[in-house]
This record gives sequence, C-alpha cells and structure tokens, in this order.
Amino acid sequence: MQLVLNPHQFDVLLLSNLYGDIVSDLCAGLVGGLGMVPAANIGEDCAVFEAVHGSAPDITGKGVANPTALTFSGVLMLRHLGENEAADAILKATFAVLEEGKIRTADLGGKASTQEYAEAVIQKLD
Repeated sequence: MQLVLNPHQFDVLLLSNLYGDIVSDLCAGLVGGLGMVPAANIGEDCAVFEAVHGSAPDITGKGVANPTALTFSGVLMLRHLGENEAADAILKATFAVLEEGKIRTADLGGKASTQEYAEAVIQKLD
C-alpha cells in the first residue's frame, strides 16, 4: 500500500520475476499506464532494453500502441552507451509532444495512431 500512497520513499525494489512483473505493472499505473514505462535489464556482459509491457501482441499491427515506453527504453539504451546528447534530444521532443497535448494515443485520452504520435515526436527533434 505504501508503494501507491507514498512511492517517493522508495529508491529501489528488489523482487523476484513474478512479483517484479506485478509491481512494475502497478507502478506503470501511477505514471500514465503501461504505454509510458521503459525497462532495462543490465548485466555484467549485456543489456536488454524494452517496454515494460513487452511486445503487446494483442494490438500488433493495429496502429494503436503508445510508442513512448519503447522510445524511453531507447533513451535508456542510449544513456547506457554514453550517447547522452541523443538521449536528451529524444526526451525533449517526446516531452514537448506530451506537454502540448494535441497528439496523444488512445491510452492517454487521444485519438492519434502510433504513426501519428511518432511523427509528431520526430518533428520536434532538434
């Protein structure tokens, strides 16, 4: 309950795979939904970056997915690779589109397709 009521008190949560999946889905609800949350699995020899919701096969090809989670996963990957300037540019563009609020996917209360949203972010890149 404290995770929902007072989430800022936690810096790190260490959980098994099952509970980690449940808690990550719960936390996604605190920040806009599964379409907003990136994931990074970083080991000693390799790293994997993905949207926390996975591949969402139920909506594949329908043009309704929110690409923000995958975009932010790309930002995490760029930071991991030391490409901070590129990561900053992508974050800035994405935040500009979200703050404008004109183009949003359905999960954020809008009507934009995945492609329309992605194109709006691309147009905001410096």
